[in-house]
Amino acid sequence: MIPPRRRLVAGGALAVLLAASSQAGSSAAGPSPNGSAPDFTRANLSGKPIHLGDYRGKVVLLNFWATWCAPCLAEIPTFVHWQEQYGASGLQVLGVSMDDDAKPVKRFLQKQALAYPVVMGDVPLGQLYGGVLGLPLTYLIDLQGQIVGRYQGETNLTAIESQIKALLPRRKN
Repeated sequence: MIPPRRRLVAGGALAVLLAASSQAGSSAAGPSPNGSAPDFTRANLSGKPIHLGDYRGKVVLLNFWATWCAPCLAEIPTFVHWQEQYGASGLQVLGVSMDDDAKPVKRFLQKQALAYPVVMGDVPLGQLYGGVLGLPLTYLIDLQGQIVGRYQGETNLTAIESQIKALLPRRKN
């Protein structure tokens, strides 16, 4: 097993290589905006099945992360806040941990309660999204299940929040 720090360095080097190859015409970047979000079902850490398709009609923020990824951990409190603030208006945050084992994820969730479901990811799930080659990786999915945003690495959370607000259904008074 590669220690987390080495894995992050190796993953970063791999991401740089793959980014260079994608600029040369490879399709390793994953589903494009305006394409359908690949559907999946995974059990959360309590064993309850979570089906992405069940969130059709909601704006979904699908976040691939890991406990060893500092930028991932830095943005999680913002996602928790957004789930609490916009959940009743139609936002659903869904976390996909790319940790190799559920134990560190369970320890993290005991310390940091999340207001949204977390499932374990793996290579096949990552491949549905073009390969998760660097973390964090976040997709924004509209009410019809179409990908409208893809955010790799540290991103401008204010811009993502603006896009979420624009996608949420308007309430009738």
